[in-house]
Amino acid sequence: MPASTEIGTVSELWRYPASSLAGERQDVISVGLETIDGDRLFGLVDASDGEIARPDREAKWHKVPLIRTRLSRARQLEIATPQGDWLPAPGAECDRAVSAFLGFAASIRPFRQKDAPDYAGLLTAESYRKAPIHLLTTASLARLKALHPEGAADPRRFRPNIVVDMPEVEGSFPETEWIGRKLAIGDLLLTISEPCRRCGFTIIGQDGFDHDPAILRSLVRHNAHTLGVYCTVDRSARVEIGATIRLL
Repeated sequence: MPASTEIGTVSELWRYPASSLAGERQDVISVGLETIDGDRLFGLVDASDGEIARPDREAKWHKVPLIRTRLSRARQLEIATPQGDWLPAPGAECDRAVSAFLGFAASIRPFRQKDAPDYAGLLTAESYRKAPIHLLTTASLARLKALHPEGAADPRRFRPNIVVDMPEVEGSFPETEWIGRKLAIGDLLLTISEPCRRCGFTIIGQDGFDHDPAILRSLVRHNAHTLGVYCTVDRSARVEIGATIRLL
């Protein structure tokens, strides 16, 4: 076993059943070589032309992250608009609810038929996937908060899969310095492949915090437009909240 340094513990785990919609917080995630189980199975499109939701680029999609998601034990997607009930998706009822909330005709569709074997409707192109895992540290969130004290450095702005609780490192976004290194989280083995370049999604308001362009400006000025890192998977495993993280 290579020499290792304990850097912190897992404080949050997330998966995102539907791309661009709110994530689903988990106590345990199952990480495969290519993806997290239940992650990014569905997309939201403009029903008039099939355009995939892009909250980072178009204001008409800015309310999308307010739509909650969860997967049932049977892997049925369920969504809920603010003040709305949970509805099974895809389906006409959920599409009506989402369309009414957004103010135009929209539809939730699977990215791949195998992810929804009982669904016979339209599909959408698979979401662009940079890497299986996006990892973010509380130290980097604390650094961002120090640079922009009035802002909400909330992990939900950045859509990580794994949040690492670790001590602050003065003047540093520490994971940016780990590119090329390996991380062990229990039996899971990751290679930190590249920094995560941030987009306009980070400025969008969500439940509990407001629209804030200064969040992205701070990252552009102080961390080369990035926050957090992408990781590839060398050895798959389950990960639980509280697991120790070692930098190899």
